[in-house]
Amino acid sequence: MTIDALYQVYLQYPNVQTDTRKIKEGELFFALKGPNFNGNSFAQQAIDAGAAKVIIDEAAYEIPGKTILVADVLTALQQLAAYHRKQFRFPVIAVTGSNGKTTTKELIHAVLSTTYKTYTTAGNLNNHIGVPLTLLKIRNDAQMAVVEMGANHLLEIEGYCKIAQPTHGLITNAGKAHLEGFGSLEGVKKGKGELYDFLRQRGNGTAFVMWDYDYLRTMSAGIATIIRYGTADADVVGKASGATAFLEVAFEKPAATTVPTQLVGDYNLPNVLAATAIGLHFNIPMEQIKAALESYAPSNSRSQLLEKGTNKIILDAYNANPSSMRLAIENLANMTGDKKMLLLGAMAEMGSETATEHESIIQLIRNYHWDSVVLVGKPFEPYACEFQYFEDSAEAAAWITNHQPENTLLLIKGSRSTQMERILEVLEDRV
Repeated sequence: MTIDALYQVYLQYPNVQTDTRKIKEGELFFALKGPNFNGNSFAQQAIDAGAAKVIIDEAAYEIPGKTILVADVLTALQQLAAYHRKQFRFPVIAVTGSNGKTTTKELIHAVLSTTYKTYTTAGNLNNHIGVPLTLLKIRNDAQMAVVEMGANHLLEIEGYCKIAQPTHGLITNAGKAHLEGFGSLEGVKKGKGELYDFLRQRGNGTAFVMWDYDYLRTMSAGIATIIRYGTADADVVGKASGATAFLEVAFEKPAATTVPTQLVGDYNLPNVLAATAIGLHFNIPMEQIKAALESYAPSNSRSQLLEKGTNKIILDAYNANPSSMRLAIENLANMTGDKKMLLLGAMAEMGSETATEHESIIQLIRNYHWDSVVLVGKPFEPYACEFQYFEDSAEAAAWITNHQPENTLLLIKGSRSTQMERILEVLEDRV
């Protein structure tokens, strides 16, 4: 079946699903394959669950009148999304970067939604499946779209840009993340920079650039329109202020105003500035932008400040890389409090730099005084004699159960694979 013909089917059944456990009546099911499963084998189960049609790529699983046979299901999903994207005549903003892209995307969505019907990536569904699914959720009432793009190797962002065709783009930063796939920090910059390359090549692209970062200034050169944000010498200027755990932003330009947020850590400043710059660019009044930023509450283990009994906990356990880990540790070190505790999970996808990057984090930890330091994961094992060490978060949680902290500021952070949120579950609500 051609993509044009498949698109006509999609218009009839515009809800797309890739998980049989979540199928609702009248949805299209794309039978994707994975390393340990063959979605084609779930065709009948999808039909039984209410799927209107099932897109397969193996003739052996055809069900007359119910399946649509294509050469490759993933390719068909991506091509369908690209075809759907071509129907849009409104701004599509792409967001990528090593750290903060999901929070930035959520802030942008909060700001734009005050004025425009805005569709955006759900959670962090920002990969080769998530990007097309995001686009296919966009309906005719859309006025804006914000698409998050994640990547762990070169040419990945380039591929997503071909599908999403962004008119505007933002790179939060380029740090030491996914070094195993990118090879080096320069590889990260090149990979993330594929978004700038696309905007530059389209001729009329717009980039929102954190002007404090010299490398982003260099990388964005030649893009038709550049909107600058930062702490000085930019179109939108703001600085972190206040002495509370939550970030408060004092804007100096385009107008003096202060915005208190529910975000923990000054490292979220660029994210707030980015959302503000985008809102102003699309003619949203600063009063509405301020209200949106103030009301946004982080979730999903991203820079959340929680209270359990006498303890205050910064839960940032969704992901970790050397850049974000350093910022989180330094943020806790600079917070006011007599007792501070680190609970850190190992950083994944560091490749040949695993030992070096974990040693660098240890060196940083040694620069400050901590009431206790708990390390989780094999890369931290060499430091077991110096700090409390556990092979996995289940062991760490068992230890915490018998060593409950009190009146303590805690940071829980680690790569998703370490499941550091398990520790939160055993911290008691002692009064």
